[in-house]
Amino acid sequence: MSGLLSDPWFYAAAIPAVILVGLSKGGFGGAVGFVGVPLMALTIPPVQAAAILLPILCLMDVVSVWSWWGVYDRKMLVDMMPGAVIGIGLGWLTAALVTEEMVRLIVGAVALVFVLRWLYLQFRHGTGHAAEPNRIAAAFWGTVAGFTSFVAHVGGPPFQVYALPIRLDPKVLSGTAAIFFAATNALKLIPYFALGQFDTTNLTASAVLMPLAPLSTIAGAWLVRRMRPEIFYPFTYATVAVVAVKLLWDGIAGFW
Repeated sequence: MSGLLSDPWFYAAAIPAVILVGLSKGGFGGAVGFVGVPLMALTIPPVQAAAILLPILCLMDVVSVWSWWGVYDRKMLVDMMPGAVIGIGLGWLTAALVTEEMVRLIVGAVALVFVLRWLYLQFRHGTGHAAEPNRIAAAFWGTVAGFTSFVAHVGGPPFQVYALPIRLDPKVLSGTAAIFFAATNALKLIPYFALGQFDTTNLTASAVLMPLAPLSTIAGAWLVRRMRPEIFYPFTYATVAVVAVKLLWDGIAGFW
């Protein structure tokens, strides 16, 4: 434990990782928060990175829900949460069978197709085009988000595949995502504990990094409140595109 906490390279990767995840949790940058685990994995094993981040994510979720209190889309949550619970259960059952590289490759491919589809719709219908809510699609993407969130903390892209085309107000979208992932991460604590990931080393590292969580999350919420929809949506789609390319790269590299 002392070796990890005295390693400057660990902090060089972990501090920016926590800040970026916090900004994403506050609603700024959307799916860009996926970089947390890969960035920390430059210095420690990916599974350990995910375990250290999970308690920090839960604290960020509390701050994020508080920041967006009362601002959310109830129908989206009702339609997506049952699928998320199923996805977490599937992730737990298949934790020993599904590698992070496989998950990254699948999520990256889906996210890239999603961005290309958005570009096509903008070209065909204009920037004001919005999709209609669909309960079946919400349940499916909720399940995918729960599964990928459990395996590799990359639930953001599948969530946004469903949520972004509906074009909610940015504040409502951020508040809805805050509640969705607060519930998802809280549920993940149970299987992560059962898998033995919360040992003294990991929990101590989480506690050391935790002061960064509320500050970065509040900063993300502050930025979103000052962004107009015509800026917010292109920016968020751009971050999803970057995420998609990085996930594809990591997934393919993992098979070499």
